[in-house]
Amino acid sequence: MVPFTPYRPPPFDQPPLCDSPPARLEPAPADGIAPERFHATSNFPEYVKLEEYGWTIAPRSRMDAVLVVSAGAVQVVEPRRLQRGDLVVVGRTENGEEGIFVHPDGFDRPETASDKFTFRSRGTRETPFSRSYDELYQILRHDREHGHIVWVLGPAVSFDKDSRNAMQGLIEHGYCHALMAGNALATHDLEAARFGTGLGQDIYTQNLVPLGHYHHLDVINAARAAGSIGAYLRDAGITNGIMHACERKNIAYVLAGSIRDDGPLPGVIGDAYAAQDAMRDHARHATTVIAMATQLHSIAFGNMVPSYRVQADGSVRPVFFFIVDMSEFSADKLANRGSAQAQAILTNAQDFIVNLWNNLKA
Repeated sequence: MVPFTPYRPPPFDQPPLCDSPPARLEPAPADGIAPERFHATSNFPEYVKLEEYGWTIAPRSRMDAVLVVSAGAVQVVEPRRLQRGDLVVVGRTENGEEGIFVHPDGFDRPETASDKFTFRSRGTRETPFSRSYDELYQILRHDREHGHIVWVLGPAVSFDKDSRNAMQGLIEHGYCHALMAGNALATHDLEAARFGTGLGQDIYTQNLVPLGHYHHLDVINAARAAGSIGAYLRDAGITNGIMHACERKNIAYVLAGSIRDDGPLPGVIGDAYAAQDAMRDHARHATTVIAMATQLHSIAFGNMVPSYRVQADGSVRPVFFFIVDMSEFSADKLANRGSAQAQAILTNAQDFIVNLWNNLKA
């Protein structure tokens, strides 16, 4: 049994959609330039009415891209990737008036209450998350075999012995198909593996270790000398941790660099657009995303991820996005940037990941 609500497509055979005109297509005037009045995409299901093919869904929409039509197919393309002459959908309305329809409620569940006024209608730190956890267990068990689970992690996951072990276990048991992170997550995971510390603190006792503030710098230096994270793991004889699990299980990871990075480690992508391209490849395939303890990385990846995907058999399924943080800010910011499907679980990252592992490892 699939753990999600069946998709309800728009009623294209009923007015006003049955009377909608075909969408207008204009050629891109130059490489990387969209025509005037181009339609900018959302991350909801987007349909375009084509002259010969009727209403056609974009296979995976995402924020702030454009729709390009070729041979009856609709593709979502970043404007910087446009080629001169590409046929781009133009129009600024989204309810069918210009042959464009955005469908935000295809997965909506029927409401159980119709009261105009209710308490606790918005998720906060007071919200009980028992149901959220139970639904997430179901989704992860399903998508382990039938989906693409992407984790977006901040370094806090590697600062605690139990949370680091839990993440390693989830990777080794198939609950991670790709990992998005920065230099810090990988650095401090390797530091924990080599020295048992995170930024110089013991990852179990949290006691400061003499000269421990050198540990992550020594790890970066040694990894750079080895030439790659994989080579460093072998050279140092490391057999535990998040990066070790990714390398051993051949799990793809993208480490996107930032201005404040130390080093960085080999393999960290310093070019922002190259990192974006690498992350988008996994955003296109994602069926479940768990973004944890990293505000900017979560928001960035959230803007790349569609709220749905069209599967090989033509059916449409939701893409789940869970954001785990102690503060409402991250979830609110993500929703305000357009990723309204993001579901917040407001808790400590260590508590979340250990709870998840304890319920999935059986």
